[in-house]
Amino acid sequence: MNKNKVKGSTTEAKGSVKEVAGKATGDKSTEYKGKAEKHGGKAQAKYGDLKSDAKKTTT
Repeated sequence: MNKNKVKGSTTEAKGSVKEVAGKATGDKSTEYKGKAEKHGGKAQAKYGDLKSDAKKTTT
């Protein structure tokens, strides 16, 4: 696992918590910010996967 994968997974988890908190409190702004953070985290984790795969194939 590389740092992008770990950081992305952490960001994704934080985003999920924000999204649920926004839904629970009825705060659409927090909910949407959580969704955006979650998707950003997924993208970063995917980038980490791709970077790791690329490194494996070149070595």
